[in-house]
Amino acid sequence: MALSAQQVAQMSAEAMWAKDSASKWLGMTLDAIGPGTATGSMTVEKHHTNGHDICHGGYIFTLADSAFAFACNSYNRLVVAQHNSITFVAPGKLGDRLTATCREVVRYGRSGIYDVKVTNQEGALIAEFRGMSRTIEGRHFDGEQL
Repeated sequence: MALSAQQVAQMSAEAMWAKDSASKWLGMTLDAIGPGTATGSMTVEKHHTNGHDICHGGYIFTLADSAFAFACNSYNRLVVAQHNSITFVAPGKLGDRLTATCREVVRYGRSGIYDVKVTNQEGALIAEFRGMSRTIEGRHFDGEQL
């Protein structure tokens, strides 16, 4: 019996999450996964803040990058970042729950483009991230790929 696209995405995410020490160390949770989509979140804690007493941009970037990674790896193919950029719109503050929601714009051949919105618990935009992906050799699990 063939796996659905959602099952492939879920199994790919489970395989990645098992090895993803960086996202776990950040305090991220993987809240949703689907073909070409992923949502992750984290709470801004004191160790995430910088000299302005706001969330360090590197942590916001990492949260967005992790959501991007799970979205572009949702087809049981190994995919890495080729180029990423971020625009910070507003600060993340101590205690904020930041959510990174990634959606696939296009996949073509071995390349893909993904957009991530990072928002706070009130839905206010914190940052916009665009990731370009590149598929490499390998799979997350034996079996189907999309």
